[in-house]
Amino acid sequence: MKKVAEPTTAYHPDSAAVFACAMSLSQACREIADSNDTLNLSECYNGMDQFMREVMRVANQFEEWACQHIAFDHLDSVWPYLLEDGFGHACLSVIQPDELTDFDDKDCLRISMRLRLPIRVDMGLPVPVDARVSNPTSGSGFSEFWIQTVRDSIEDEDISRFTPDDDPFDAEFGLPYFGLYGVGQDGLPEHIADRKTYLEAVSLAEKFAPGIIFPSVPMFAKALSLT
Repeated sequence: MKKVAEPTTAYHPDSAAVFACAMSLSQACREIADSNDTLNLSECYNGMDQFMREVMRVANQFEEWACQHIAFDHLDSVWPYLLEDGFGHACLSVIQPDELTDFDDKDCLRISMRLRLPIRVDMGLPVPVDARVSNPTSGSGFSEFWIQTVRDSIEDEDISRFTPDDDPFDAEFGLPYFGLYGVGQDGLPEHIADRKTYLEAVSLAEKFAPGIIFPSVPMFAKALSLT
C-alpha cells in the first residue's frame, strides 16, 4: 500500500482568483499610501495605469505558481474568497508597495507561508513541515512519530527549527532538511535520524512502524492527522 500519494490533479489558473488577488493587493497598497504622505503610487509606477498593470502581473504570477504548488483539496476556505480576504496584506508583509516590479516566485512561497496554505512538499521548495502521527504498532516505546523541518546556521552550524514564521530563503541558514523523531509516552521527542526529503523521512518511519500513514500534504500550521 502506498503511504504517501503524489498529487495527480492538474490545476489551471482561475480568473476569479486572479481578480481576488488583484483587488486585495490594490486595496492594501492604497490603504498604506493613504496613511503615508511620502508614498505616491502614481509616482512610483509612472501613473496609476502602470500600477494596476503591476498588480495584475503579481496576481497572475501568484495564481500560476499556486496551481503548481498548492494542494487545493486541503483548503478550508473557498480559494478566491481566501485570497480576497488575505492576499494583499500577506503580500505587503514580504514586499513593499513601491517594489511590486521586483515580485518573483520566492515571494509566492513567502506569501503562501504567511497565509498558512497547504504547500506540496518534495517539489524542490524549502517548505516547513510539522507532521505528527500516532504509532499503530503496539508495545512500542514511541507513541508517535514526528517529522519536522530543521536548518543549520551557516555561521555556527547550530540546528534550528524551520517554521512558517521564518524566511525560507534566509541567507544565514542552509537548506532545510527533515528530522524524524520518536515521541515517548512522556511526550518528549527523541531524535532518530535526518533525511533530505519528506518522503525519505516517511520511508524511515515506516520501517520503525509498519502501517503508519503520514499525510501526503503535511501542514505546518495545522497538522493533517490521519490517526
